[in-house]
Amino acid sequence: MFPRNASETIPPSDSGFTSRISLPARIRANPFVRLAAIWEAFFVALGSLRQNKLRTALTLIGIIVGVTAVIAVVTIIKGLDQTVAQTFSSQGSTVFTISKRPQVITSREDFIKYNRRKPVTQEDAEAITRLCTACWRTGVSVNSIQPAKRGDQKVDAIQVRGVSPPSMFEIDGVTIDAGRFWTESEGAAGGDVCVVGPDVVTNLFPNESIDRAVGQDIWVGGHRYTILGVHQALGKILGLSRDNRVYIPFATYKKRFGVDFSGQSFSPSGVLVVFIQTQSADQLEAAQDQVRTIMRNRRGKTFKDDDDGFALETQEVFLKLYSSATSNIYLVTIGVAAISLVVGGIVVMNIMLVSVTERTKEIGIRKAVGARRNDILTQFLIEAVMVTAIGGVFGVLTGFGTAWLIALAIGFPLLFSAWSAVLGVGVSSIVGVVSGLWPAWRAARLDPIEALRAE
Repeated sequence: MFPRNASETIPPSDSGFTSRISLPARIRANPFVRLAAIWEAFFVALGSLRQNKLRTALTLIGIIVGVTAVIAVVTIIKGLDQTVAQTFSSQGSTVFTISKRPQVITSREDFIKYNRRKPVTQEDAEAITRLCTACWRTGVSVNSIQPAKRGDQKVDAIQVRGVSPPSMFEIDGVTIDAGRFWTESEGAAGGDVCVVGPDVVTNLFPNESIDRAVGQDIWVGGHRYTILGVHQALGKILGLSRDNRVYIPFATYKKRFGVDFSGQSFSPSGVLVVFIQTQSADQLEAAQDQVRTIMRNRRGKTFKDDDDGFALETQEVFLKLYSSATSNIYLVTIGVAAISLVVGGIVVMNIMLVSVTERTKEIGIRKAVGARRNDILTQFLIEAVMVTAIGGVFGVLTGFGTAWLIALAIGFPLLFSAWSAVLGVGVSSIVGVVSGLWPAWRAARLDPIEALRAE
């Protein structure tokens, strides 16, 4: 008696051989045979893509655009993350500041509220120096924008930074490249001396080395200063140079720009900021508590007052602001990429449906010689995944290339991320599975007799 289907086996005969009717089921169950069939399906899919080069290229565009957008933005932002983190952490995790108002204000109401506060004064800085036992170094700083010139060379806008004492250079993370810093006595006497950034030398001393600039005079804000030193390059942050600076003693700043930091008047030429540094990061919290208590007492604040009357900040405020901004960029990019990938998936689905229609007779022949529904389904799914995976690979390459060009133009380090490349190819492959499922199912459901009749 014969079996009712090919998967049944006839009991072995006395000779120990199994009927040949069971062989097809055994062959199909063999994992090596299944692997060979899938491998062959890849070659068939590749041949189909080669036969329709233009259609394949048009299909790839949507996938490439979406993956390129993701890879480029992720790579650029990772490079910016490193640059910003290094910039804002140049003072390290042991420095915080005291000022009248926060360095980042997000609303008009807050600006009005903070402007009503009493200014932070030089006397406040002296009280912190005297009373804070956890504080290692303290200093003051004030900034303004002034024109500068030397002979025929002019700069319309340069940052003038008045600092005291000279240890503020160490708090600021500034090191000398040529020359020297001013001494304590030179700073206290309000000497007309300065330390400049390398951009100042480039602009005012063209074609001259930084050593030649030391000892020369420049005019800043209508006053003459002698260059004692040139500090090492600090680089740019978000396209803005930190080397276009002139450091002068705080006493000189007050004398030359007529600024009153006693707290009796508001200065349009700059806001006083007190810098505090601890010897280690472990002491930072204790120092902040002490400084907050000192400043609240000087302002007559009680425990009922919610507003301290001053801003105590670390560089984390900038990192949080930057992270918040870049997270929004990530969301927008993901949205754009998602739209591109959806459009690309629709294109892939349409192309695969056309391919099913064109290859109806081929499908009928394959089914007639024994191909099952799963075989046809696998074949068309592999074709869809292959075209989207190729688009993902090209998208990764063009994304990295775009990021490299942008980084080269802006001037920040480029960080290639392996996970973003894997994510790009992986997501595009998933798009291929989703978009190819319906055409593959339609192909698998075709009746072989009707398919063979197709022209």
